[in-house]
Amino acid sequence: MNEKTPLRLGVLGSGKGSNFVALADACTAGRLAAEVVAVISDVPDAGILQQAQTRGIKALYLAPGKFRTKLDEDAERAYVNALIEARVELVALAGFMRILKGDFLKAFPQRVINIHPSLLPSFPGLDAWKQALDYGVKMTGCTVHFVDQGVDSGPIIAQRAVPVLDGDTAATLHERIQVAERELYPEAIGALARSDVEVQGRRTLHRTR
Repeated sequence: MNEKTPLRLGVLGSGKGSNFVALADACTAGRLAAEVVAVISDVPDAGILQQAQTRGIKALYLAPGKFRTKLDEDAERAYVNALIEARVELVALAGFMRILKGDFLKAFPQRVINIHPSLLPSFPGLDAWKQALDYGVKMTGCTVHFVDQGVDSGPIIAQRAVPVLDGDTAATLHERIQVAERELYPEAIGALARSDVEVQGRRTLHRTR
C-alpha cells in the first residue's frame, strides 16, 4: 500500500456507523493517512449512510439479495463492482452483518478487515461481549483481523484488552469495548497504510520504525 498518497478506504456497515465515524474523523484530523471514499450498506436506512452523507462521502445502499446472513452472488458482484469503481484499496467492515465469501475475498485478497468485540479467538460470532460476560472472564476486548472464509477466524492484526468489572451488564461492557474499538481501528488501519503489517501464515508481523 502506497505510503505517499492516502489509502483509499471502502467501509461496509449495517448499523449506526460509530466505527466509521471514528475512521472518518481520524482521516480528517490527519491521524490516519487514509481517505474514506465509499460507504456501502445492506440496510436502506442505516445510520452509517446518513453519517457518510453528512461528511460528503459517497454513500450507497445495495440490496443484499435472497439470503439472511450473506450476500447472494448478484449482490456480491454489485458490491465488488462499486468498490472497484471507487478505486478502494482496503475494505473495512464496521458492523456489517453479512458473511463475505468466495469471489468477494478473491477480489480483495488480504484487503478486507473487520473489528470484532472480543479478544479472538475467544468468543467469535454474535454478541461477543455477552458471551464474555456469561462465561465469567475477567478480561475481554476487541480485535482487528483480516477476513477469511471462516467466522472471525482470519489473521489477527491488533488487539486491545478491556477489563470486565464487577457489576458490569452486557450494555456497560459493550459500551467500554466500543470505546476501545474506536481507538484501535484507526491505529490498525494506519499500520496497514504504512505497510507495517506482514502476514506469515496465521501470524502478522509488525515492522517498527
